[in-house]
Amino acid sequence: MKAAVITFPGSNCDRDLAVAFAAAGAQVTRVWHKDAELPEGTDVVGLPGGFSFGDYLRCGAIAARSPIARAVVEFAGRGGYVLGICNGFQVLLETGLLPGALMRNAGLKFICKPVTLKVATTDSAFTREYAPDQSITIPVAHHDGNYQADPETLARLQAEGRVAFRYAQTPNGSVDDIAGILSANRRVLGMMPHPERAISPVHGGTDGRALFSGLMSAMALT
Repeated sequence: MKAAVITFPGSNCDRDLAVAFAAAGAQVTRVWHKDAELPEGTDVVGLPGGFSFGDYLRCGAIAARSPIARAVVEFAGRGGYVLGICNGFQVLLETGLLPGALMRNAGLKFICKPVTLKVATTDSAFTREYAPDQSITIPVAHHDGNYQADPETLARLQAEGRVAFRYAQTPNGSVDDIAGILSANRRVLGMMPHPERAISPVHGGTDGRALFSGLMSAMALT
């Protein structure tokens, strides 16, 4: 499987994400934001955490208009898998690949700590190796992770089972305790917590490992 990890000016988790994909067995290519095309044969795209373009305007807003972002949107439109983590989630919202918005944390402070998540659905390539309602511990590190959506969008996400993860106790004010959501075809996942920072015992936990291994095994079947 081939993974493409995008780097924007201000990305700081791109190497971590590349290591996580490689540990799950993927062949990883690092891609610069000014590139207009993804590497040939790409199976999954990773949009990493960080502070792309210094979070000017809105978090992810400038990155979403970069040349590579257009290629990612086209890739997702063809049914490709895309994983956006933290700032990557913000980019996915700004491109329109996922609905809703990420606002300033309710407490107006940067949050950096491990949090408990509940696996809200196992019906996706990203969550297939977890158990329903499983509790996992994944770190967060964000200032604008307060997920919000209008009532119609929220009802649709809930009805279609597109909430991937919920906080056991939301640290940032997110509506319905939402920590991650899926696209309608379930091949695009955006989440604020950092599973790539929980794949090795030296990280203090390995609860993020199943996301990457599950994705790799699901892609091998398609």
